Amino acid sequence: MRLRTLLALFGAALLVVVGPPLLSTGDGSDTGTQIPGLRFMVPNTPGGGYDITARTLAKNAEDAGLTHNIEVFNLPGAGGTVGLTRLVSEHGNGKLALSMGLGVVGAVHTNKSPSTLADTTPIARLTEEPDIVVVSKDSPYRTIADLLAAWKKDPARVPVGGGSSPGGPDHLAPMLMAQAAGIAPRTVNYVPFDGGGELLASILGDKVGFGVSGLGEYRDQIEAGELRLLAVTGPKRVPGLEAPTLREAGLDTEFTNWRGVVAPPGLSPAERDKLTGLIRELHGTKQWQESMKKNGWDDALLIGEPFGDFLDEQNQRVATVLKELGL
Repeated sequence: MRLRTLLALFGAALLVVVGPPLLSTGDGSDTGTQIPGLRFMVPNTPGGGYDITARTLAKNAEDAGLTHNIEVFNLPGAGGTVGLTRLVSEHGNGKLALSMGLGVVGAVHTNKSPSTLADTTPIARLTEEPDIVVVSKDSPYRTIADLLAAWKKDPARVPVGGGSSPGGPDHLAPMLMAQAAGIAPRTVNYVPFDGGGELLASILGDKVGFGVSGLGEYRDQIEAGELRLLAVTGPKRVPGLEAPTLREAGLDTEFTNWRGVVAPPGLSPAERDKLTGLIRELHGTKQWQESMKKNGWDDALLIGEPFGDFLDEQNQRVATVLKELGL
C-alpha cells in the first residue's frame, strides 16, 4: 500500500510538471512571440501611415495574445531619418523596432542622412497600397480631369501636398503624374508635411490644391464626405470607392507604396528570430487579416533576408527615379 501510494503521488506530481505546457495559454508563450518591453517607434507625427500601421500591429498582436503591452511612440523629423538615426544608435536592442516604408528610403537620399536602411536589421515588409489623389469637399475640382486641366495650365498655382519628404512616396507619385501629364517635374509646387495626419488639415482647409497620401490614412474622411477622391495611383480601382486609376484618366503611369518594420543593428540571431517570428504569427491571425481589409492594404509579406534584398532594390530604384526626374 505504501509503495502504491508513493507511485500515485509521483504520478500526480508528474502531471503538475508536464501538464501545463501542453495547454495553450493564449499568452504567446506557446509560439515564442512574447517580447516583454517591446517598443515600436513611429518616425512621423500621429495619424500618418507609419503611425496607423504600428498601432494596428500592436493592437492586433495583443488582441491575438501573441505579446502584451507594446509601447508605440512618435519621433518625427526629417522625413523619418531622425527616427532612423535613433534606431541605428540603439545597437543590439532587440526590444525596439521602427515602423517605416518607402518614404524613409527617399528621405535618406534627399536629406543626405548619415544613417541608412543598410545599417538596420530587416524584419519584414508588411503591406502595399496605392496612393490616392484627394481634395476637400469644397474644392472646385470635381474630377481628375478638372484637376489636370488646371495643373497643366499653371503648375505653380496648384500646390500639391504630400505626407512625406521629397523622395518619399507622396512626392514621387505626383512627380510621376506630372511627367505623364507633360508637366516638367521641376515646375511642380510640392509642399511636404511630416505624415498624412499633418497634411490632412491643409487639404480640408484648401491650403493646397490637392493632396497625395495613402488610402488607409484617409478612407474614413472619404467615406464621411469630408474629402473627395479623384483618383488612385495603383494598377486597379479600389473596391467600394468610385475613383479611376491614373491610367484610366489618361496618364501612362502607376505607383504603389509599401510599409514594413526594421530593427537596430547588432541583434543576436535569437533576438532577430523573435521579432520575425512575431510578425509571421501575426500575419496568420484573423485580427491582422481583418485590419488589412478594413484599411485597404494589400498583403505584401516578406520576412528577413528577402526583405533586406528588397530594401537594397528600393534604394537603387529611388535614386534612379530622382535622377531621371531631375530632382
